[in-house]
Amino acid sequence: MKIAIVCYPTFGGSGVVATELGLELARLGHEVHFITYSQPVRLALLNPNVHYHEVNVPEYPLFHYQPYELALSSKLVDMVKLYKIELLHVHYAIPHAYAGYMAKQMLKNEGIEIPMITTLHGTDITLVGNHPHYKPAVSFSINKSDVVTSVSQSLKDDTYKLFNIKRDIHVIPNFIELDKNREFHGPCQRSLIAKKEERIITHISNFRKVKRIPDIIRIFYKIQQQIPAKLLMVGDGPEKEKAELLCQDLGILEKVIFFGNSNEIDKILSNSDLFLLPSETESFGLAALEAMAWGVPVISSNSGGLPEVNFEGVSGYLSTVGNIDEMAENALKILKEDTVLAQFKENALSVAKKFDIKHILPIYIDIYEKAIKKYTKKSKHSTKPHDD
Repeated sequence: MKIAIVCYPTFGGSGVVATELGLELARLGHEVHFITYSQPVRLALLNPNVHYHEVNVPEYPLFHYQPYELALSSKLVDMVKLYKIELLHVHYAIPHAYAGYMAKQMLKNEGIEIPMITTLHGTDITLVGNHPHYKPAVSFSINKSDVVTSVSQSLKDDTYKLFNIKRDIHVIPNFIELDKNREFHGPCQRSLIAKKEERIITHISNFRKVKRIPDIIRIFYKIQQQIPAKLLMVGDGPEKEKAELLCQDLGILEKVIFFGNSNEIDKILSNSDLFLLPSETESFGLAALEAMAWGVPVISSNSGGLPEVNFEGVSGYLSTVGNIDEMAENALKILKEDTVLAQFKENALSVAKKFDIKHILPIYIDIYEKAIKKYTKKSKHSTKPHDD
């Protein structure tokens, strides 16, 4: 198959999932074209089946905001025609599904029809998409997609609740590459981060308000009062400076390391003992799954799709949003005894194996093949003989 993948190229979960999906498809021999405004952060271009096409948005003084959707839809049309792409897979309803639909219409005008798969990841539905200014466009884009998928049952339910959706939504969970994780044999960095007796607690995110960064600091504050511990804060965003100030106010700044965005997530997680994710909401919780794939148990809220990933009392514990006292207590249940921690680590990895890409990829491939086959049949039926 020849597949175009449209995604955000950032450190966020949707971009990571889209990139890893495309790379795995390429390893199986499919031709994959990434189309976005910059190279995705996890995209390796060494595979001959992987192609990257940058969307350039010319700047005109006429526009207060440059029309990315217009540039993207035009780029899609050009790439489909040039490389004979058979299917579009767009991640995020807006602007990608919206631009994808416009591209499909332009292609149809030239006698080219291909299917579009739209994957919903979260904020395109629950935050941005639900804004009154965008809601009609989001509903339209989803309903005009040939196949719609969501990364959790929770997100599927929210989509039906918030929008007038007439299409079926298929739940395909996010995934992790267990084989790739197990192949990592980097040097042990633990002694550079923490003392031998200290537990290492980690959080990774984009430091937005929805992640409840102050809760993480306060949970850790309670933990370190009872056991020696270090907190690793990985990522960057609007709440980072406030977090640093809170650490200073609580007198724990020397026990917290702020890494910023990092390409060494595997090294960090491989040396972690616990992962904190007390978010207001998570459509899935990919960061939690990545931690669990390294055998790191998770303390999280029970919001959104998190209960579908973090199993209560098995891979970690779930609490209501904002209940930092209970989260700290549950963290200490895991961390205090070596034998208990070892069991939770084993459990976390076992749960993560359920989300191995080997189990998820065939579901996507099946959807792709059925969508392409449907359009091929439609094309054959619509072909009319030329008049002599």
